Amino acid sequence: MSNLRRASSVSASPEWLNTIIKGDCVSRMAALPANSIDAIFADPPYNLQLGGDLHRPDQSKVDAVDNAWDQFESFAAYDAFTRAWLLAARRILKPNGTIWVIGSYHNIFRVGAIMQDLGFWLLNDVVWRKSNPMPNFRGRRFQNAHETMIWASRDQNAKAYTFNYDAMKAANDDTQMRSDWLFPICSGGERLKGEDGHKVHPTQKPEALLARVILSSTRPGDTILDPFFGTGTTGAVAKRLGRNFVGIEREDDYIEAAADRILSVEPLDDAVLAMTSGKRAEPRVPFATLVETGLVAPGTELTDARGRWQARVRADGTIAANGEAASIHRIGAKVQGLDACNGWTFWHVKEDGRLRVIDELRQIVRDQMAAAAV
Repeated sequence: MSNLRRASSVSASPEWLNTIIKGDCVSRMAALPANSIDAIFADPPYNLQLGGDLHRPDQSKVDAVDNAWDQFESFAAYDAFTRAWLLAARRILKPNGTIWVIGSYHNIFRVGAIMQDLGFWLLNDVVWRKSNPMPNFRGRRFQNAHETMIWASRDQNAKAYTFNYDAMKAANDDTQMRSDWLFPICSGGERLKGEDGHKVHPTQKPEALLARVILSSTRPGDTILDPFFGTGTTGAVAKRLGRNFVGIEREDDYIEAAADRILSVEPLDDAVLAMTSGKRAEPRVPFATLVETGLVAPGTELTDARGRWQARVRADGTIAANGEAASIHRIGAKVQGLDACNGWTFWHVKEDGRLRVIDELRQIVRDQMAAAAV
């Protein structure tokens, strides 16, 4: 285990937090506590099935992925390996946790089918479009210009998983973030190279890709596990963005490179890391909660902002007007002769001689919930 605790901005914690654990991902995940991880990013072997060396038109050899860790004797062997690590990953995910798995056409369809067989619930397949993909030198296929990421919750019933919708929309010029992301492959100064000038890892992912994964599906302080840690892109980006990480890696050279890389990362300030959120990200608070907590007493008169319509609060959390009782939304719509109404912003309560919209009272409850969760 490579201890990077001194490099993390997050104190606290189990001994395995913010460390690189050396060994096989299946056995190492089995040693971690169940329900302990908020998110997983997995970049497993692609099982590329390369048939011999690949050369450019000038006969120079392409630096392809021919490492032993990417080679399996059969599809059945690869499927067994995939099933084993996904089972281990599912056990350590929190009930509301999510997992990202990236792959190419060689493996991602097999991975996706196994994920569904094991009970994961697929949320999106995100296409990483490469702005500078490698050419197809043989000219026998389309240029392979993308990889696919599967994003999934632990199971179908996991409704409270993290998705920072408002932050993603704001970052995308106030337009919904799409499931096709355009980033260049890792190159230039970001690409780690050894003393011989060769790439340390053949499939190092760009930090921009991991940043969007982490910003979209985790919160500051969350813990992200990468079972195929490589040279530590997940750990480096997680640390910079105020998240905890756990890396699992077998190869000593990769561990050494990752440790040095992560130690050099400076976390961003908390103020910079604050996440943009909207109403949909806040916990649901029914009107009955305002009655139960005493913020609105039974018998209180509600009115619209101009005093044109009135309703009376009942003990069960409904409101009554014109001989009919229902929700704040339905009665709001009924008195106006409309099909729908947002009762939270329509109804007001009189306090100290002024009208106060009841949505302000709902926010008091939400603030109390947030304080209790700390």
